[in-house]
Amino acid sequence: MTHQHFDIVVSGGGIAGLTAAAAFGQAGFSVLCVDPTPPVTERDVAGSDLRTTAFLQPARSLLQDAGLWARLEDHAAPLQTMRIVDAGGAEPKPRVIKDFDAADISDLPFGWNLPNWLLRREMVAHLNEMPTVDLRLGVSSTDLFTRQAEARVQLSDGTTVTCKLVVAADGRNSTIRQKAGIDVKTTRYGQKALALAVTHPIPHENVSTEIHRSGGPFTLVPLPDFEGKPSSALVWMERSARAHELFDLPEEAFNAAMTERSCTLFGPLTLASRRTIWPIISQIADRFASERVALIAETAHVVPPIGAQGLNTSLGDLKVLLDLAVEQPDTIGGREILAKYDQKRRSDVAMRIKGIDLLNRASMAQSPILRNARAAGLQALYGMAPVRKMLMQMGLGAK
Repeated sequence: MTHQHFDIVVSGGGIAGLTAAAAFGQAGFSVLCVDPTPPVTERDVAGSDLRTTAFLQPARSLLQDAGLWARLEDHAAPLQTMRIVDAGGAEPKPRVIKDFDAADISDLPFGWNLPNWLLRREMVAHLNEMPTVDLRLGVSSTDLFTRQAEARVQLSDGTTVTCKLVVAADGRNSTIRQKAGIDVKTTRYGQKALALAVTHPIPHENVSTEIHRSGGPFTLVPLPDFEGKPSSALVWMERSARAHELFDLPEEAFNAAMTERSCTLFGPLTLASRRTIWPIISQIADRFASERVALIAETAHVVPPIGAQGLNTSLGDLKVLLDLAVEQPDTIGGREILAKYDQKRRSDVAMRIKGIDLLNRASMAQSPILRNARAAGLQALYGMAPVRKMLMQMGLGAK
């Protein structure tokens, strides 16, 4: 039996997987990208992903090189300022407000925010136009066999393909990772995140606002206007029981709860989409590569949605892997390249996960003593200009 052969098989059609397919295809490699579930590409239908992704500066550069940014730029809301608010006093009112302005370190915004459902729509349309990419939606990877020279991937439609490299981007419960025999370490916080869109009377002025009280951060990220009103994406992290209570509230009561938790910084908040709810975990794979297989994105690591680090860290994986492949195109998927990829990425990701874990635990703090310590820490960090600049550069992925 003759098997179809590709340079690269990308298993997983989330945002990271679709970006990987575009990036490798643009670099001249033949790519097959598969995903069992065709993406929902409309805002207000069942199953749409109402979360948003803030692409930081390095991520935008990768999207430009992959040929994707031209399709996305007109839909993006720039993030010029990151505002951190501590509201940990007796009442939900701001005690400390600190702004981190991108102008302090760059001529560009920190990043650009886009809805996930729209990202999938534009990325799928782009991949369907690429002669180097075969996109098969409704098809999954079911089995994997590797040897020194190539990998063989069994697909759910009964076909088998061979390739030089399998890029595993099939999520936190990855089939490819399991077939490759790679374990993960998982931390559960007892939290969930509500993700939705809101409108508000006070313009956001391209400021991303993260409000800390207890249970987890309450983050409003700029979106383009919706139905003529200023709009933001909201990610509201709370302990699981409270998150489910909020999820089930009648709309009027939910709007009131959102407005109170926001310290009314943008005036009354009004729900402008469905509510969705997501579990919060941290997870990291024991290694990011095995024979002919590289793990990227949530297959390799999962972090709480704080500081726009999730997908941007995932695209950091892709950038390293792509650069190695372009430098040595004849040996992609080889032992040397994958060893370098694992070495470069796992230590950096592990450090970021520890940092985000500490931030999340600090944001969850319920006792007044810990809340006061969090406020004092924010004041101290902001007050030291070199430290403030370093934190902003680290947030962008700069070394």
